[in-house]
Amino acid sequence: MSTNLVVIEQDKLLEMINTAVQQATAHIRHQNELPPLLTRKQFMEVAGIGESKCAELFNRRDFPVMREFGHPRVPTELLFEWINRNTDWVKEFAPEFGQKFKVI
Repeated sequence: MSTNLVVIEQDKLLEMINTAVQQATAHIRHQNELPPLLTRKQFMEVAGIGESKCAELFNRRDFPVMREFGHPRVPTELLFEWINRNTDWVKEFAPEFGQKFKVI
């Protein structure tokens, strides 16, 4: 059995690791950069949706929208929890995900 040895310079290895970490954590950084309450416009921008889909979601009983501030606001943390609970892939392949983990 032969083994191939790969030699990588330390600086190149650190660069590769940093790139991988940045790519893997990009969505977390994005979540942390959002305000605690999203306006309708901010929500549509984050979700990549238009007015009609936004109105549809805002009228769902299970969607986390607040109207107590005069204009609808979406609590960012609750939005990501709602997304996790309502993602088809999670429902099919990892139903325990919503029970064991919390979006922070």
